[in-house]
Amino acid sequence: MANVLTVSIVVVFFCLCACEARKLPFLAAADGICKSVVETQGYPCEEHKVETKDGYILSMQRIPATRSGDKPNNGPVLLQHGLFIDAASWLLNSPEQSLAFILADSGFDVWLANTRGTKYSRGHTSLGPNDPAYWDWSWDELAAYELPALFQYVHDHTGQKLRYVGHSLGTLMALAVFSQHKLLNMLKSAALLSPIAYLGQMPAQLAKAAAKSFLAEGLYWLGLHEFVPGGGAVAQLVEDICNRTHSNCSNLMAAFTGNSCCVNSSKIDALLEHEPQPTATKNIIHISQMIRRGTIAMYDYGSQAENNKHYGQASPPVYDMASIPNDVPLFLGYGGQDMLSDVKDVQTLLNSFKDHDADKLVLLYRKEYAHADFVLGVNANEVVYDPLMAFFKVH
Repeated sequence: MANVLTVSIVVVFFCLCACEARKLPFLAAADGICKSVVETQGYPCEEHKVETKDGYILSMQRIPATRSGDKPNNGPVLLQHGLFIDAASWLLNSPEQSLAFILADSGFDVWLANTRGTKYSRGHTSLGPNDPAYWDWSWDELAAYELPALFQYVHDHTGQKLRYVGHSLGTLMALAVFSQHKLLNMLKSAALLSPIAYLGQMPAQLAKAAAKSFLAEGLYWLGLHEFVPGGGAVAQLVEDICNRTHSNCSNLMAAFTGNSCCVNSSKIDALLEHEPQPTATKNIIHISQMIRRGTIAMYDYGSQAENNKHYGQASPPVYDMASIPNDVPLFLGYGGQDMLSDVKDVQTLLNSFKDHDADKLVLLYRKEYAHADFVLGVNANEVVYDPLMAFFKVH
């Protein structure tokens, strides 16, 4: 049993699409997302750099007009991707099916974020990706430093409040910030797709086994601070494990996040030209803590003494979802086949919103949808994005 558990753990965290990623190299960094993905579809695009208070230099792309060149009249919208991916994930379907392009053609000023450590956001004022200190962060820092820097940058450049779209990890960042009553002065409304706040009831057995084995913690203390899915030696290890266990690595995304109903298989190859992207091992540890405990709290440093040193209390502070103001306009889209943002955990989140203003909370449930469908589904433009845009036009 222990052997099987160990195999499951390694496969989940090191093999998520690694077999495919090993065969499809990244685009050259000089190409950039604007040049390689946006401008090829006929849209204008600007590359921006954003510096966070903790020194990270992030890339952000802006689509400032429609494909026909018309200027936006609906204000700015910021799109934040999930774990192991970057902003390209919003752009890989056709312009009629990709949310970023749909928003641009609907008159929105579209801004695309790329989380620290991903391919185009590896800068820092004093550190490099080879420094362990560069990777000393979890999603706490993404909420505390990264999202505020992005919001402020867009707000300063446009002079307008933002609409926000987050997917998966992008929803967790926003929920954490909103629960602290931060950024709300710059926010018009937020759409959260596959929302992540609670993970204790998720049905993905591989992910649960990985978290409960404390593998990420072991890797961290062995000195692996950058978590690189599909990296050279890891890919070889994964291939060996897959062969010995007769596992089909091409199905690991489904095993981890659920069987997608509506993703064109050809788009998986396009996705893997950009993904999977690195993250911090500490970030994986933090997510593992959420899975084990079923709570949403700050990073646990493992002892009362260390927590006291960081927080002034023996246990990590909790992010209270019920403290999100009842008048914040929220759109939540979730799917019945999603094994990461699963229905039971989403319901726990929704229980926190029981007193939310009825006209400020819109729920969209798609029984057939899994995690990736909300970003790459070929029919998402009709069943998700049309209602989302209607929500944005009201709020």
